[in-house]
Amino acid sequence: MATKSIDRISLIDGNDLNRKNRTGIYVLNESKKTLIETSSSPSVPFILEGLASLGIDPLEIEYIILTHIHLDHAGGTGLLLEHCKNAKVIVHKKGARHLEDPSRLIKGARAVYGDDFDRLFDPILPIPPEKIIIKENGDTLQISDTTTLTFFDTPGHANHHLSIYDPVSNGMFTGDTIGIYYRELDEARIELFLPSTSPNQFNPDKMLSALSMMQERNLDVIYFGHYGYSRSTTEIYKQIRHWVPIFTDYAKEAFALAESFEERVEKTCTMILNRITEHLAGLGIHESHPVFEILKLDIKVSSMGLIDYLAKQEQRVG
Repeated sequence: MATKSIDRISLIDGNDLNRKNRTGIYVLNESKKTLIETSSSPSVPFILEGLASLGIDPLEIEYIILTHIHLDHAGGTGLLLEHCKNAKVIVHKKGARHLEDPSRLIKGARAVYGDDFDRLFDPILPIPPEKIIIKENGDTLQISDTTTLTFFDTPGHANHHLSIYDPVSNGMFTGDTIGIYYRELDEARIELFLPSTSPNQFNPDKMLSALSMMQERNLDVIYFGHYGYSRSTTEIYKQIRHWVPIFTDYAKEAFALAESFEERVEKTCTMILNRITEHLAGLGIHESHPVFEILKLDIKVSSMGLIDYLAKQEQRVG
């Protein structure tokens, strides 16, 4: 089912990774009906159910906007297009070729998720090139008489990342650029925002630069890919700025202590999780809390991205 997010924007839970409140699909119910994100292919039935609850026929969808092409945000696009036959797909110029030929995306995801890949992501269907629209920094898209979206090139999490500004709500759809909002802590009235530093294009300087751009726009709301929206913009910027150097410093320590990629990732993951555990314990949240189930996965993947980043830095120096 879809839930109302803000005014004419609704949110569909894609049940990504078979989890609630993990990956969201935003519905902009304007004259040109628009989706932002698709999640992975197993999310498509939930998207169709959500559209039905809003009284929207999939054939009414004109645009599917992808913040970036990682499979938890874009993997279901090809399958969804079989239902949204009139839609065009909007993507960063560096991501378009991977939508046309997703073989490298599939290979990369298999390396991260292993035997769970098929269950979590299959099938990943290619997108016909005539269905693809490329947007670059500063480009716009008019979806009604009152709404013209603006696209921003926001690397840091990925080089093929767009963030989308909505002038009506003065909000930004940020994908993974400025992190993840852990809704598992809602009942405890705790807002936890952590950076997503997954492989293989993480760059801390670019991530913080994208964050600064958003902060300078005096946004009223951030729409996260994972998961939902928050008006606590000052707190978001504060927490991401706090955690990015912590993540990076622990990775540097692990990089110096170990030699193999796997050992470095394991050490990084352990140190970051220990720090987050200590932080949450101070807020009354202990390791038995369900949030730690997803934190362990996220920090493992983020640790892989951190070590990959440092290895590339070492190669450049060498």
